Amino acid sequence: MTDSVALQTAPSHFWPQGWWKIVELRIGIVPLPVYVLLAALVAFFILRDGKVSSDLPTMIAVLALGGFGCAEIGKRLPVIRNLGAAAIFATFVPSYLVYAHLLPEGMLKPVAEFTKASNFLYLFIAAIIVGSIFGMDRQVLIKGFLKIFVPLAAGSIVAGTVGTLIGVVLGLGAYHTFFYIVIPIMAGGVGEGAIPLSIGYAEILHQEQGNLFAQVLPPIMLGSLTAILLAGFLNWVGKKLPRLTGEGRLQPGVEEELTPGEEKAAASAMDPAAIAAAGVTAIALYLLGTACFKLFGLPGPVAMLFLAVVVKLTRAVPPSLQLAGQTVYKFFSTAITYPLLFAIGVSLTPWETLVAALTPANIAVIILTVASLMTTGFFAGRLLGMYPIDTAIVTACHSGQGGTGDIAILTAANRLELMPFAQIATRIGGAITVTLTLILLARLA
Repeated sequence: MTDSVALQTAPSHFWPQGWWKIVELRIGIVPLPVYVLLAALVAFFILRDGKVSSDLPTMIAVLALGGFGCAEIGKRLPVIRNLGAAAIFATFVPSYLVYAHLLPEGMLKPVAEFTKASNFLYLFIAAIIVGSIFGMDRQVLIKGFLKIFVPLAAGSIVAGTVGTLIGVVLGLGAYHTFFYIVIPIMAGGVGEGAIPLSIGYAEILHQEQGNLFAQVLPPIMLGSLTAILLAGFLNWVGKKLPRLTGEGRLQPGVEEELTPGEEKAAASAMDPAAIAAAGVTAIALYLLGTACFKLFGLPGPVAMLFLAVVVKLTRAVPPSLQLAGQTVYKFFSTAITYPLLFAIGVSLTPWETLVAALTPANIAVIILTVASLMTTGFFAGRLLGMYPIDTAIVTACHSGQGGTGDIAILTAANRLELMPFAQIATRIGGAITVTLTLILLARLA
């Protein structure tokens, strides 16, 4: 009897085969026994020291527990799991738990400190942008960047008109609806949108900036939540009608063929050194974007985005590094997304701000504004020969909560590959919206 036959006929025992089956059970990417062990260790540190450390190893454990745990619940709920429930739960459940004082105090401050001090939100964006751009077809990349501005502009005009008219019908008034609900939704988030918008309002209207900020922030939060839900819905539609989506591509295109020499070089892309080199390249482009911001005032992520495009189009990096960049992208999208959303929910998403916008009239205006923005993007994309679902998802990011909103929206839609275009919608679209709005308000004041 051969060894293989002996193994097949031998009785199965709990150790190690039975144990291995348990280890294969996972919460997100974390093996179930490891998840239980981490939860016990975090509880031990909180009970013994009153808090957890904000160092990197401990934060990895805490954010993995919270992010993958919340996402796993969302993935298992019937119906709404198809509407991006994993991303919604990973972001908004921790926000509510903080508001309801259901998370240990010894966890909240370290998570907030780590999130803000480490700035790993931008590390994530850098890895996603650089990796996804490196993986795109060059011709499709050029055409996509040129075309995406059309559905964004058309969607902004239609959404502004529809949202304002709905506000008038519901008795909110055109002025209040336009400047305090519709425009904040499309202003580019909190840091790049609500803050400069409220500062500009304060200077023009001679009012307190803090009060104005409190008025424009709730529509941003609820608008982002609406975009997440609708993006999840479009992802479900795309599975039913695959002809309407490129599954992360904006328009049809043939992938570039590599020469035999390039194929040989690309084969080394899975080498750990090549993957590390791609990660360092992404960080270098991020820092170069930050330098552009300090020198020219161009937002860092936008500068980084254009620099990555230049590197791709000029073939400044070899195929092996481009494919390694895709590996970096896949790692971050798989391992970092939900822990990052949990950190955002704990430290950057105040639940009371979201609740403040929950009046029937505000909800109607916000939902119809975001829906009209995405619908216009859908049909404009179709007219331009782009995949309508993917175009609509990119335009949805124009109503997101900045970079954090982009991550949640694209995660709900399962299309993080669209991050470069989402950044255009959020950063450039938001900057144009804020600038034109302040010019208009100054003329009306």
